[in-house]
Amino acid sequence: MNKLVDVLIIGSGISGLYCALNLRRDLKILVVCKSEITCTNTYLAQGGISTAVDKDDIPLFICDTLKAGKYENDIEAIKILTNESINNIRELISMGVEFDKESNGDLNFTKEGAHSVNRIVHTKDNTGESVAKELINKVMQSDNIEIYEYTYFVDIIENQRKCIGAMLIKENEQINVYSKCVVLATGGIGGLFSNSTNQRILKGDGIASAIKHDIEIKDMNYIQIHPTAFYEECEDERRLLISESLRGEGGKLLNINGERFVDELLPRDIVSKAVYKEMKKTDSNYVNLDISFLGKDYIVSRFSSIYKECLKRGVDITKEYIKVSPAQHFLMGGIKVDSNSLTSMENLYAVGETSCTGIHGANRLASNSLLEGLVFSRRCAININKNINYIKNNVIAVNKISKSIEELSEENSILVKEAIKLNGGILDYELFNYR
Repeated sequence: MNKLVDVLIIGSGISGLYCALNLRRDLKILVVCKSEITCTNTYLAQGGISTAVDKDDIPLFICDTLKAGKYENDIEAIKILTNESINNIRELISMGVEFDKESNGDLNFTKEGAHSVNRIVHTKDNTGESVAKELINKVMQSDNIEIYEYTYFVDIIENQRKCIGAMLIKENEQINVYSKCVVLATGGIGGLFSNSTNQRILKGDGIASAIKHDIEIKDMNYIQIHPTAFYEECEDERRLLISESLRGEGGKLLNINGERFVDELLPRDIVSKAVYKEMKKTDSNYVNLDISFLGKDYIVSRFSSIYKECLKRGVDITKEYIKVSPAQHFLMGGIKVDSNSLTSMENLYAVGETSCTGIHGANRLASNSLLEGLVFSRRCAININKNINYIKNNVIAVNKISKSIEELSEENSILVKEAIKLNGGILDYELFNYR
């Protein structure tokens, strides 16, 4: 089966949907997702979205991002991120996202690790879900946007170093989608790890396709470990993230002897290293996070989702410590893109965690992920809007896919794992080296 569209977007997280909504309404757009449209890391994001509080905050925001990233960031990309941050937050508000506010109606900014000031906007502790729901509603109401759920992305279609579409599998049928532009929004690589906060389906499919076609990738060894995932004795299940916002509101990390051992608001890599070191020192599989002193009413209101999820697991966080340990959380590297999210292949864009804008450097500053998805997917859409009239559809013969989805997925996983190893990265939490 062949299908023609103007823009094909692979992925339904914040970057994929926001890109679709910023494209011209006269363009025919297809959004493809591997599972149901809500099965994304965006939907899991708890803490919030960082933004410059005002113009005076921009230089400090830049400094905080650079410091967290070990000064290996792209300074020009950070300037774009910080300068365009508040406009994208306002755009979300205009779409219906109801961020938490003060009694006077101003946005309620909270603080997370390595931020110098309170600059995180949020909707309690389920910000990603709140944003995703509004974006999904807007996409569903758009006559020019079509959604394919439970559709497996096999590979891009290339002709003379130009991307002209992608091969998909839906209900065991091969679909060759030819498009003027393809946007890869395929998310991270957490599904490659036995110990991760990510959705299990995310295994770097977009990155694997880039590797196959000699598209430039960058910083594949920069893999962020989050210091506080809920500790459970389970095998290969997604770990429940315990948001950094709990520590931002005063939560304390204690070892199994009740001793505080680290400044909880240091960058994530430093806190993760401290937690891991303390676990080894005390011969324990976890440390404790305490927020019980904040009071039950405040905890249940501010952290309602985490409260409910922990209660399901037998822990009342208003009275008890939360057992936590580090887990794989985010890939700072990925498919190298320019300031408009364009890859090294013509007509192919990458946005969100599958891309490498250079913003994060060696370690991501808390709550910069959703912001990056917003800012650079919008820039991607604007660039497509300007240039798409000059791009013609090309249709070429594509071979029938003979391998199963399981075989294709395994091949992709191997490619991504090898790329990480070549860059000096490590895949097993029990073995990984902290930077």
